[in-house]
Amino acid sequence: MSSAHPDFAHVDADRLTDADLLKILKATAPEASKTLNGELLDIDSDRGIARFRFEIVPAFCHSNGKICQGGFLTGMVDTAMANAAIAKGRLAVAVPTLELKISFFEAMGPGVVFAEGRVMRWGGTVGFLDGELKDEKGRLIVHATSTIKIVRPKKA
Repeated sequence: MSSAHPDFAHVDADRLTDADLLKILKATAPEASKTLNGELLDIDSDRGIARFRFEIVPAFCHSNGKICQGGFLTGMVDTAMANAAIAKGRLAVAVPTLELKISFFEAMGPGVVFAEGRVMRWGGTVGFLDGELKDEKGRLIVHATSTIKIVRPKKA
């Protein structure tokens, strides 16, 4: 099967395990994830879950380097949600965002955060995702929801 996602057009993921999928996703991490100092930790393709670790550096922060700018936090949680959907689709689908809602609960400065993205509903052409960022103590920093378009491969 070919993929509708340009990064995985060459991959036949039908028979791959989650460990195989994780290895592929790590090897093809987009520059945006690298810029955010992101590391994919785990996926569950059946349930549609992806977990990341991100390191917030002073360059991401304002207020004398003490508060991470919200766009960086949004990018982190969006990355986790997108990877959850890509894992659920077993690398065969593209998942452009149609809508994104973000709620900021706590300020976060330089340090490590953990992101989890989850597929809440997986339809024929639309999916619903949610995600969160927590600090190392488990404190909820960000919660997000997203609606995505599920772009499947075109039949020949």
